[in-house]
Amino acid sequence: MAKLYYRFGQMNASKSIQLLTVAHNYEEQGKRVSLFTPAIDARFGKGRIASRVGIAKDATVVDDDTDIYEIMRNDPTDCVLVDEVQFFRAKHVRQLARIVDELNIPVIMYGLLKDYRNQFFEGSEAAVLWADQIEEIKTICAHPGCNKKATMILKVKNGKPVYSGEQIEVGGNDLYKSVCRKHYFEPDIEQLLDSDGFFHG
Repeated sequence: MAKLYYRFGQMNASKSIQLLTVAHNYEEQGKRVSLFTPAIDARFGKGRIASRVGIAKDATVVDDDTDIYEIMRNDPTDCVLVDEVQFFRAKHVRQLARIVDELNIPVIMYGLLKDYRNQFFEGSEAAVLWADQIEEIKTICAHPGCNKKATMILKVKNGKPVYSGEQIEVGGNDLYKSVCRKHYFEPDIEQLLDSDGFFHG
């Protein structure tokens, strides 16, 4: 029986490269995969899933009006892969669950669990509530000399940590770092920044 999987991790935990590897493995076996990505995340181009190691694939863009279930109902596939599910609406996650339950197609969702305020995203909360299986993709704290597991996302602007404000501001290493709880609440910004004032990494 097909399942709805949620694989979450902090930033730089290799979520996208794992998704792209799964897609490659399906295609190597002559099977079809359908990829989806949120419209809000256009860091690598709209409708593009890319890893920081340079591998990329095209994907269907999901915006507020997209009905993923209807797309898949008329376009059979062997597996559905979702990138950055935290940016999806709860209704989109429900549509993914229907794809599993009614079309018997496995769905693997990848994304963050919490934002820089340590709050759930709408999509990640729905994924936790409805997934059949939840798996953590682990990475370590970005703070130099710390080997603890990263469990938080630290946002820094103008050299200072930010703990409140708008939930979504799409960015990468220039804005966010994955850190442990200690360095979330007590960050050493100087050690996380390089000589030009940008995050290491």
